[in-house]
Amino acid sequence: MANLKDLKNRISSVKSTRKITKAMQMVAAAKLRRAQEAAEMSRPYAERFNAVMAGLAASVGDSDSAPKLLTGTGSDKVNLLIVMTSERGLCGGFNTNIVKKAKVHAQKLLGAGKEVKILTVGKKGRDQLRRDFGKHLVGHVDLSEVKRLSYADAQGIAKDVLNRFDAGEFDVATLFFAEFVNVVSQVPQARQIIPATFEEGEADSASTLFDYEPSEEAILADLLPRGVATAIFSGLLENAASEQGARMSAMDNATRNAGEMIEDLTIEYNRSRQAVITNELIEIISGAEAL
Repeated sequence: MANLKDLKNRISSVKSTRKITKAMQMVAAAKLRRAQEAAEMSRPYAERFNAVMAGLAASVGDSDSAPKLLTGTGSDKVNLLIVMTSERGLCGGFNTNIVKKAKVHAQKLLGAGKEVKILTVGKKGRDQLRRDFGKHLVGHVDLSEVKRLSYADAQGIAKDVLNRFDAGEFDVATLFFAEFVNVVSQVPQARQIIPATFEEGEADSASTLFDYEPSEEAILADLLPRGVATAIFSGLLENAASEQGARMSAMDNATRNAGEMIEDLTIEYNRSRQAVITNELIEIISGAEAL
């Protein structure tokens, strides 16, 4: 049984930890509100943007004049995985879940005899992937100095990806991030962004009523690079909200666990203290009887 001094020090230490986790929970809650609003406000624009591009892509089809970002290289041999995680930890399984989905996808591709290249955004993902896929890492984007995400940050990442595509470094690019649902639910997503793909029914049916000037191919050639940046920006915003939601939930659990530990340690301290007092009384009574 631990002595009274050790128990008292442990209780004091856990109380200090609980203060820290409680403060982090409150900070995450404040940041979550702004990040959630930004993510939710970006969704209608991204959905409408994709609907317009889907309508144009349906009109163009697989014609020879279709942009390369739409038709692809004609091969899927080399795959680029863009894994977006956070720069900081203490957010539960947020980073691990994204990395796990990327690892499963990478192992599936490697098992099919295809080449995998990984571009990481956020050092937590890079640190985890380096253990098993270190030789596949081809680049890293550090956003640790960014105070507030902007479209310019997404454009920088998109420019790097597009330059790699133009240089023939890969055939297919897939984006990995976590979609924010609520504080306790962040769902890892894998979205192919090069060549562009659209879900069934996503096309804007009204687009068939318009005549485009210049041609659909020319408009797509201009919109598709912006579509890559838009997808990356949406992923960054979803990740930011998911990170704060996961951190808020993790710190809430840590705070409650610290409270339970304090209660258990206090009970143990009181029992130990009572045992010491009882032993002292026994010694006093025994000494008095010996006289």
